[in-house]
Amino acid sequence: MSRMLLLLRHGKSDWDTDDDDFNRPLKKRGFKAARQIGKWLKDNKLIPDFIVSSPANRAITTAEAVSKALRIKKSRILKEKHIYLATPDELLYVLAECPEQAECVMMVGHNPGMEDLLYYLAGGQFEVPDDGKLLPTAALAVLEMPNKWQKLERGSATLKQLVRPRDLPDINEGD
Repeated sequence: MSRMLLLLRHGKSDWDTDDDDFNRPLKKRGFKAARQIGKWLKDNKLIPDFIVSSPANRAITTAEAVSKALRIKKSRILKEKHIYLATPDELLYVLAECPEQAECVMMVGHNPGMEDLLYYLAGGQFEVPDDGKLLPTAALAVLEMPNKWQKLERGSATLKQLVRPRDLPDINEGD
């Protein structure tokens, strides 16, 4: 199997709170969308062996909800401060620090950095959806990657799929 990178934007956050940006929680639909993505990953046998997330509340909560659907202990999620409000260069640095043996890495973070990283890695060789949003909340980009996490060049990855929760079958909250 080729090395894979799963870029996941955090779920829809709740702007109706007094929390600052870093501590803003997910909305109910953000939880549901994260669970849908987790189920899709499980159904497609894309199980990350390394998960790294922004420590911001909405991102780590998204990572935990996806991990629960995949039956991965949340203690296995690495919180990486460099993902919060990161530039593509900072995200490339985080990827370069991934364990060499990791074949499938999931990174959970924020826009615009995640979209910018996707453009960089895939070299813009893909169609942008009609709504112009590449990674709306809880969207997942599945990329086939080179053999090393270090020194990733522009266009070195291939975008295999963009997955949006709204395009997935609905799941019941009790699942």
